[in-house]
Amino acid sequence: MKISIVTASYNYQDYIKETIQSVLDQTYSDWELIIVDDCSTDNSVDVIKSFSDDRIKLFINEKNLGLAQTVKRGVECATGDWIVFLESDDLITSDNIEKKVEIVKKYSDLNLIFNDCEFFGDENKVRDFSIALKKTRALLKKKNYPQNMFYNFYLSNKIFTFSSVMAKREDLLKISYTPPIDSLLDWWLWVQLAYIGKFYYISEKLTKWRLHTDSYIYKSNHYSPKQLQMKIYFAMFKKYQNIFILLFIPFAQFIWYLQQIKKNLKKLIFNKRK
Repeated sequence: MKISIVTASYNYQDYIKETIQSVLDQTYSDWELIIVDDCSTDNSVDVIKSFSDDRIKLFINEKNLGLAQTVKRGVECATGDWIVFLESDDLITSDNIEKKVEIVKKYSDLNLIFNDCEFFGDENKVRDFSIALKKTRALLKKKNYPQNMFYNFYLSNKIFTFSSVMAKREDLLKISYTPPIDSLLDWWLWVQLAYIGKFYYISEKLTKWRLHTDSYIYKSNHYSPKQLQMKIYFAMFKKYQNIFILLFIPFAQFIWYLQQIKKNLKKLIFNKRK
């Protein structure tokens, strides 16, 4: 089974060498690394070209396309049946692909596998993310897999980072890559994939997620998920004409607002006690 690793590259010359090396260190050998550089202005391309392995294939955009279209191009250029996403500042453990291939061979109705992550980098961000995602980790461990998770993604993105995902290429070619917010592309993709297949969660930390102030996830924190939730589920209703999706939206919105009120009340009580 050939696996394609897709990496969107843009101005991460200080990190991408480690990223590529983590792919070369895989115990599973039947892979190709598709790197699509989105017109980097630093030395990223030179760093990529310094590797001589024939399995590493570099594509350079003629003009800056942004994350969504760069990822889409990587999927289109890939030749494997399954796609491992790896951001150009993250790392995967040496057994990442091998363990996911074992899951694929075991279950025929999957289209996405994701795993837990080890956070590293900026100490403050590592602490903040560890606290923020503690509840998500606990919820994921309680589920039985494979799992239909379409309705689980409305209130929050249950997948920590792009770099923890391996998805079926056939299904990735069926979906839209035009999110209303480019930095929330992953959430946009996962909701669509969740409708057409089942997910599998591996609780092992098979991804090393680098947290730093220049990362895409840091920038995306400036946007509210409200700008994405209703749009993607309504888009799914229009595509599949499933009345249950339409009925689900107002119910989920109500629950989301209740959660926000609860959070704000907790902050207010905490600040008063201080």
